[in-house]
Amino acid sequence: MKRADIKRRPLADTTLAGLEAEPKEYRELDGSGLYFRVKSDGGKSWQLRYKRPAGNWAWMGLGGYPEVSGAVAREKAAELRKVVSSGADPLEQKRSAKAAIDIAKARTFRAAADAWLKAKEGKGLAPSTLNKIRTYLDKDILPALGDKLLDDITRTDCADLQASIEARDAHNVAEKCRTWVNQIFGRAIGLGLTENDPGSRLRDIAAQAPKTQQHPHLLEHELGEFVQALKNTPSRLTARTAAWLCLWTASRPGMVRFAEWKEIDLEKALWTTPAEKMKMRRDFVSPLPKQAIEALKELQALTGRSRWLFPGVGAKNPTISENTINKVFSTIGYKGRLVGHGTRHTASTLLREHGWPKEHVEAQLAHKEQGISGIYNKAQYLDNRIKMMQWYADHLEELSAGNVVHGDFGKAI
Repeated sequence: MKRADIKRRPLADTTLAGLEAEPKEYRELDGSGLYFRVKSDGGKSWQLRYKRPAGNWAWMGLGGYPEVSGAVAREKAAELRKVVSSGADPLEQKRSAKAAIDIAKARTFRAAADAWLKAKEGKGLAPSTLNKIRTYLDKDILPALGDKLLDDITRTDCADLQASIEARDAHNVAEKCRTWVNQIFGRAIGLGLTENDPGSRLRDIAAQAPKTQQHPHLLEHELGEFVQALKNTPSRLTARTAAWLCLWTASRPGMVRFAEWKEIDLEKALWTTPAEKMKMRRDFVSPLPKQAIEALKELQALTGRSRWLFPGVGAKNPTISENTINKVFSTIGYKGRLVGHGTRHTASTLLREHGWPKEHVEAQLAHKEQGISGIYNKAQYLDNRIKMMQWYADHLEELSAGNVVHGDFGKAI
C-alpha cells in the first residue's frame, strides 16, 4: 500500500507488511517518537527518535521488520523512553555495552593466542613450525582454554591441559604446548591484558618423559634390499619422489614437504632453502645428485605449475602430509624400521663409516655450526658435499645391485 493510504496510528500489522518502497527511503510515525523506516530497496526497520541529554536529537535502531514486530518495537521504545527520562542516553549505553563485550572478547585466551601467533608469523619462523603451532593450538590448547577469560584461567586448568596431552604419551607435544601457553600469557601480561600467569610452573609438575629413542633407521647391510623395494613401490609419483629426496639428500622431512620449485636449480643441481624455513635460520644449499635430478625432472612434468614440489589436496593441505613419506616406507614393508627422519641417521652413519669428514656430514645435515662461519656460510663445504652426496647416491645403487662396498675415506673420494 501507499504511505498516503495510512488511516491510523499506531500502524496496523497489515499496514506494516504492505507499505511499498519509494525511490527515496522514508519514515512513518508509529507514535511517541517510534518510526517505521522503509528503504528504497524494500528493507524495513524500526527507529526511535529521542532527545539526548546534551539537547540534540538522535536516532536509535530497534531492529528489522518483520523480525521485530510492531508490538515488540513498541515495548522496546517504551523501555528506552524510561532510560531517556532518567537522564541517560540509550545510544551511549548501547555503545558502552558493545565496547565492554569487545574488551571481554579481546581478553579471552583465544584472542591472546591468535595475536601471539600473528606476532610469531612476523618473526620469520618456518612455515612447518607455524603449521605445527596452529595444529596443536586447535587440537589441544584452544579447546581447553580458548573461550575462557585470561583472568579466569586457573593453574588447575593449565595442569589439566598438560596432563591430558601426557596421557597419550605425547610428552614432546606437552612440553611445546606448555612453552606456548607461557609465552601467550607472558605477552598478554606485557600488553596489560591480565596479571594472571597460571602456566608459569607447569614444568615442575610435568610427567617424566620416557628416554628419547632414535628415529627408526637402517644400517648399511639393510640398505640394498630397502633400495630395491623402494624402486618397486606402488606409491604415487609425488609421495615416492619425496621419499627418495629424503634419502638422497639426508634432508628433514618437513624441509622436503615444503620444498618449492623456485628453490630448485636443475641445471646447477642445487636446492637452496631460504633461512625462514631452516632451524639454523640461514639459507641452506644442498647438492642434488644426478639420480635426484632425473626424478625431479619427471616430477616437474606433473607438479611444475604448482608452487610446491609436493602439493597436497585441498585448500587446507598446501603440501603432502607429514605422514606421507613414512607411509611410503610402510607400504614396502619397513613400518617401524625406517621413518623419514631416520634417513638422516642412516646417511650420517654410513658416510662416517666410509671416512667422510664429520664437518662435511654435519654441514649436509644442516646442523648448526658455532661461530661467525656458522652464521654466514650458507654453502659450507659445498664442493666437498657435492662429491660426497653423489658418492652416497651411487653407493645406494651399488648396494641395491648387491655390490656391497666397504671402504674408508680415501676409497670414498
